[in-house]
Parts: sequence; structure tokens; C-alpha cells
Amino acid sequence: MPSLEWIGKEKIINHHQDVPYRVLDKKYTYNGDTSENMIIHGDNLLALKSLLPQYEGRIDCIYIDPPYNTGAKEGQWVYSDNVDDPRIKKWLGEVVGAEGEDLSRHDKWLCMMYPRLKLLQKMLAPDGRIFISIDENELYNLKKICDEIFGANCFVGQYMWYKSATPPNLSYKIKRNLEYVLCYEKEKNSLKYSGIKKHSPSDDPLTKPQNSFKVLFFPAGTIHFKGKDGIIKSGIYGTKKFPNKLLDDLIIKNGVNQNGVRFENRFIWIQETLEENIRQNVRINLSQQLVLSYKREEYSAEVPPNLIDDTVGVSTTEEAGKEQIQIFGKKVFDYPKDKSLIEYLIQFVDKKDAIILDSFAGSGTTAHAVLNLNKHDGGNRKFILVEMMDYAETITTERVKRVIKGYGEGDQAVEGTGGSFSYYELGLPLFDETNNLNEDVGIEEIRKYVYYMETKDAISENDNDNEFFLGQHHGTAYYFYYDRENITTLNREFLSSIQTEATDYVIYADVCALPKEILKEHGITFKKIPRDISRL
Repeated sequence: MPSLEWIGKEKIINHHQDVPYRVLDKKYTYNGDTSENMIIHGDNLLALKSLLPQYEGRIDCIYIDPPYNTGAKEGQWVYSDNVDDPRIKKWLGEVVGAEGEDLSRHDKWLCMMYPRLKLLQKMLAPDGRIFISIDENELYNLKKICDEIFGANCFVGQYMWYKSATPPNLSYKIKRNLEYVLCYEKEKNSLKYSGIKKHSPSDDPLTKPQNSFKVLFFPAGTIHFKGKDGIIKSGIYGTKKFPNKLLDDLIIKNGVNQNGVRFENRFIWIQETLEENIRQNVRINLSQQLVLSYKREEYSAEVPPNLIDDTVGVSTTEEAGKEQIQIFGKKVFDYPKDKSLIEYLIQFVDKKDAIILDSFAGSGTTAHAVLNLNKHDGGNRKFILVEMMDYAETITTERVKRVIKGYGEGDQAVEGTGGSFSYYELGLPLFDETNNLNEDVGIEEIRKYVYYMETKDAISENDNDNEFFLGQHHGTAYYFYYDRENITTLNREFLSSIQTEATDYVIYADVCALPKEILKEHGITFKKIPRDISRL
């Protein structure tokens, strides 16, 4: 299948690799001393790259609600790649090599989205999945670039959200009640997605007209009869439309069959399925007309339908707007998503310690949904939000604070969910203009980056006697022999300080004074600082 082409693609297809790596600067933690929940203020392309050393391959669920690119001047393209913003023109000039005059708005949108989706794909865990809200303006372009980035075989499906019962009259042709949610997985898997649980006040039939005839044996004590006690002779019962053939005389006492009996009918189960359901305490009922049915105490969650509306407990933008006013006392954000939509999507895979990422955070709905779910089911889900606009503190973060502590007054008061988060800004770049290490970022950030680039894993606490030890990964021990004030030399003295036994060693230093024979004998790979430090 040919990939989608657009003006500027060749310049941005690997642009995520050229973006400078910057550290995250924690400003404060709200409602705790530390927190694994994060809200980051800054461009999401830079922020996603900053998150890689700790979170590449660890995110269970991503939800994003990117700009829809409707062409409207208000309410769209509020990110740093704004078509009408000089910042997008500068970005396009630097990256694509054009000031935007030759690019359609679709070209510009694709240039903005592609490198971000590339980084998001890296962030997903092997069994992770991403949900992307969109409308018709870029739906088909989005599908094509996601097929390219995630793989067409990893496409789960397209959900349709009934977003509004009263859509605005923006068109003479069609009122748009629906928006779409594309879903992709990092790797194709057989995980079953869970929708809502069925709650049925009535019994479910044990037969279907299109099924073939089967004979099932019902052991004594497994049929509950809704009639008088006694003996029911073998024969054909039921109704004219749904006959039920009893093959043995049936003895009923105290409303339960006293003997094992056989029925012949167009059953939905085979004998093994019947026996498994009986073991699970599924109740088998027999009406006075001798029609068989069953009733479960609790049903398993059904696979979610592709239509998302109030039948699965998901509200509309109108409800999201009302909740916004309840939280802030006024309207503060256009086109908010309702938290019930994101709660519903997050729960497709039942993982109560999931890490959820939203890199187009907007008003903070995703954090609200995560906190709400944790309060409801005692889960320990974590959220990571990224928002580049100035309202990251006044709206996004402020909403999360109020959700944690509670909001509203009187009868409308909503109890707080509890929880905490840490607030970050984008910090300094790890490498300066001359490609040397920017020592102002701090040694711990440098160590974290180097270990990640070597192992694609997050660094853990150093419990080794050697302060330059980074960690051990798949039999290889890593050392970063670095001193801001002095030149470091890999020599016999440093070699004698190594405590960890490993198959191989990777050791960074400014200079190596050991001969090649010694390096080979000990399985040592020497890497020079900063020349041999890989770049993200």
C-alpha cells in the first residue's frame, strides 16, 4: 500500500531525531512530596523527547485530541505549529525549507503531526494502544500516516463518538453529531477490549432458531421450575414457535428437578459449555410452558461497539461544558471532551496501574478521568499531561488541583478524588551549541540520558560502591567516569575500583590509558566523552 505524500514530508519524516533533547525542570509537587503523575508545560515534540529516557516502551495507553484543522480562525491550531502563527512559519522555514506559502493547510497539519506520532509510537508499551480524536477534516490523512507509523496491521478500528445532540448550524448540508476516535496498538495482540457489563432484568434464551439441534443433559438439581411440583412426562412442550422436546420424564420437587433429564432443541451451548456455566452458578430456568432460559448473577463486560454514546455511559460536549462551569464558575475552554469518553477508552483493557499519556492536554480532561477512575475502583493509574499554551497553569493544572481537592458548592459540590502531581517546565538542552555536554543540567540528568541511550531502559538507584556505575543490563555493566572539574582517565587504578562482575563493560571517560590488549582481556568497550555519547 503506497504511503501518503505531501509537501515537506521528506524534511520531517525523521525530524523527531533532530529535535534537541532537553531535560525536564520540576517546579513543584501538588498535594504531596513526590508524585509519579506529571503535568508538563512546553511544546509536546520537545516534551515527548524529554520523556523517552524514563518512559520509552512503558506507556500503556495514549489519548490525544490534536487540532482538527477545520480552517477556522478561532479555536483551532493553538499549538506552536499554528498555521497563522509566525512560530509555525519559522518552524516550517527551519524544518521544511518554506515559509508556508507553497503548503496547503493539510501539508502543514501533516508536518506538525508526523514527528509527534513517531515519538508517541516509541512511548507505547508492547501491549499499549493509542486513541486519537479527530473529525472529517483530517480523518483520512490521519489514518494513512498512522498506518505508516504504527502499521496497518496494528489498526484496531474506528470508533464514532456521539459528541452533540445539538450541533451548531455551520453547514447548509449536514449537521455533524459525530467525531471519530482511531485506535492503534503498538503490537498486534489478542487482548479482548472490555466495554460495559450487561445488566439484564430478564432471562436470556438457551436456544436460537438458526442453531442446529442438540441434545443436552441437565443433572439433578440444576433446573429451576416456575410451576407446581410433580412429574412431567416426556414429550414436546414449549410454544408453537419455540418447541422444546423433553426426552425423559421430569420429576419436580420444591421447584427443582430431582432427576437428570435430556432436552433436544436448537441450543446455543454444547454439553461442555452447559456444565461450565452450571459450575459458575448460572441459573437454568424452566417456564410453565417448558421453555428453557438462563440468568447470570453477573455478566462479563461486552466487547465495545464502534458507536460511543449514552448507551455505553458516555456523555456529550454539552455535558463537558456544564462540568467546566461547575469546576471554574465560568466557561474557560472551547470544545472540551467529556471525561466519560476518556474513562471509557482507558478501561478497554483492565489495568488498574496503567500509565496514561496525553500530549495535547487542553483543559486537563484526561487527568480528571484518570483520577476519577482511581477513586471509583481503587486503582493506581498514573497520568502524564503535556500542554504548550500559557493556560497550562491557569486552566489545565488548575482544573486538576480542583478535581483533587473537590469543587462546586452546596448541592452541586463534588468531593475531591485525592491524588497528586508534579508540575514541570522544559529545561536546558543536554548538549550546547558546540555539541558538548551542557554541564548546567546536572550530572544526574546526564547519567540518566547516557544509560538510556545505551540500554533503552530507565536508570535505577546506584547501590554500587563505585560512584560512576550506571547499572547493569543483559550482562553488560556501564560506567560514566565523569568529573566536571577534571579530565578523567580510564586506567588500571579505575579498573581496580570496579565492583560489579559482568560479561562485558562499557566505560565512558575523557581519555583511555589502557592498551587494547587489556581492554579486550576484560571485555571493555571504551567510549570518549562527549564524542561517543549517542544523540536522540
